[in-house]
Amino acid sequence: MSSSAVSRRRFVTIAASAFGLATLGGVAAARATPAIRWRGSALGAQVSIEIHHPDRVAAAELLEASVHEVRRLEQQFSLYRPDSAICELNRAGVLVAPDPDMVALLRAALRFAALTGGAFDPTVQPLWQLYQRHFAQDAADLAGPSAALIAEALAKVGHDGVLASDDRIALTRRGAAISLNGIAQGYATDRVIALLRGGGLASTLVDIGEIAAIGTRPDGAPWRVGLADPSSAEASLGTVELVDRAVATSAGSGFSFDRDGRFNHLFDPATGRSPALYRSVSVVAPSATEADALSTAFSMMGRDRIAAMLKARPDLGVVLADVDGSVQRLQA
Repeated sequence: MSSSAVSRRRFVTIAASAFGLATLGGVAAARATPAIRWRGSALGAQVSIEIHHPDRVAAAELLEASVHEVRRLEQQFSLYRPDSAICELNRAGVLVAPDPDMVALLRAALRFAALTGGAFDPTVQPLWQLYQRHFAQDAADLAGPSAALIAEALAKVGHDGVLASDDRIALTRRGAAISLNGIAQGYATDRVIALLRGGGLASTLVDIGEIAAIGTRPDGAPWRVGLADPSSAEASLGTVELVDRAVATSAGSGFSFDRDGRFNHLFDPATGRSPALYRSVSVVAPSATEADALSTAFSMMGRDRIAAMLKARPDLGVVLADVDGSVQRLQA
């Protein structure tokens, strides 16, 4: 099986096979097993679900369950749906009787915020709102928002201003708002992985923006996933191997507010600006939730700080694509 080039992108795919005959981009699927597919949109992305299974009834049931799960989580986490739970929380500053998945994901986000010293922070949404307003102006200053406006937005940012309990979530800072875009796709991936495991799939590759593997390939070899070079659609940064693990990639090139790409969807909670340390950061971790959150956090952190964290986590792997074109792999 050849490896495929995959990046953090706004295209969501679930590719699953009862015998590990998965398809993901350039990964060849089993020709003998016809696919059952669904296409739509979720979490602000185009979505495709493709399942290969010798039992088409079982495949259809898994497909329906996967779509339902993605839709259910979208209703909780999507900033693109004004009726979602996260939008209600950002409007009101409080969410009463929250869904258990909202509580679980927000608590995970706060744990990663503490673990990374605030490099990952779910409360950066005021910065997104600031840059969106700024660059929506007809004659927007290409240097970005003023220092005063950035400071004003940063006053609303801080994970210590979020309270999450089973019966209530509250934002304690005036004007605060959260975004779970740096972790929600990973969480959704893990939930679908659990669903497919429960459906009996033992050798599968799943992609919902972040990529996770169930088991090995049918021949016992690890799944090989290619990492796309964000600066060239034709280039690759190499491959990573997955066995019951996940990989996530963060790159500023995924979305830019300005035409020069200086201001993008990644925000450093310490400065209020987009970091320019790396072209992309990929993290291999035991879960897609963790890989997603840490790829975002590591985008804000220097190599020494990342290496220090890895000393205590031998189960993590990191691939850094530097701005000078070099690629470095870090492991404990």
